[in-house]
Amino acid sequence: MIELKDLKKSFDEKPVLKGVSVVMDDGKCNLIIGSSGSGKTVLMKCMVGLFKPTSGNVLYDGADFVNLSDKEQKTIREKIGMLFQGGALFDSQTVEQNVMFPMDMFTNEKYSKKRERVKQVLDRVQLKEEAYKKFPSEISGGMQKRVALARAIVLNPKYLFCDEPNSGLDPQTSLVIDKLIHEITKEYDMTTIVNTHDMNSVMEIGDHIIYMHQGEKEWEGNNKEIIFSKNEKLNEFIFASEFLRDAKNMRTIQETGEIPKEVEAGIKDAIEEKLNVDLDGDGHIGDPGKADEPSEKKAPPKK
Repeated sequence: MIELKDLKKSFDEKPVLKGVSVVMDDGKCNLIIGSSGSGKTVLMKCMVGLFKPTSGNVLYDGADFVNLSDKEQKTIREKIGMLFQGGALFDSQTVEQNVMFPMDMFTNEKYSKKRERVKQVLDRVQLKEEAYKKFPSEISGGMQKRVALARAIVLNPKYLFCDEPNSGLDPQTSLVIDKLIHEITKEYDMTTIVNTHDMNSVMEIGDHIIYMHQGEKEWEGNNKEIIFSKNEKLNEFIFASEFLRDAKNMRTIQETGEIPKEVEAGIKDAIEEKLNVDLDGDGHIGDPGKADEPSEKKAPPKK
């Protein structure tokens, strides 16, 4: 479990994080979402120790990471797996060598033991053995993400951080990577934190979602609750397109049987236009906005 308590971070006296408090549980995919500049990347960097918070606490199972000694921080870092945006594989190393790298850094295991573990995690991310000796440039983007995920879990971490794991992937491959992350989180009972813009990820694996807005935690919930949220800022971010707003309205009707106000208004306008009657007494028949739109002139009938 990771807990943030009133976390603040400023750069040159400009506040970027404004007192964020949240609990991220084991065995769950905790997604951090928000528009560019909302503070989500700074939040993640404060959590892993790349930035030191201006104030507040980052607790790893009760241990305050910010105030630990270098040796104690290293012990926690050994329990952290990182899936970087773009994968961040070493071009000069094979798939097998990339995955083995954390073991070379943090363990004294014999080569045979390390190779056995590498095979285990590559099998887990469903990468075929013929790819083991290939270099990153010789495999696809989706395969590179699988390798990066295998490297992130090779030390059997307690905490997994994923920064835009689906960046650069097609929708179908993105869903496969999401499913792998979610399955591995459950299997290893890890605390997984995913920084993402991908709304498919939000809906597929969002066990716990934190929406950041202007450096603050604006909303918190899960992928079932987010559809029915009445938070205006969240809805503007998630359902920015007309297509997604329609999808949200249809899901609301399907799940609750209630017709959202904006849909109800549209139905009323359509009935008014059909019957040529002002049902609500607003002085307009149909959509009032259409009254100001110029009507199309019909061409005169041909003689």
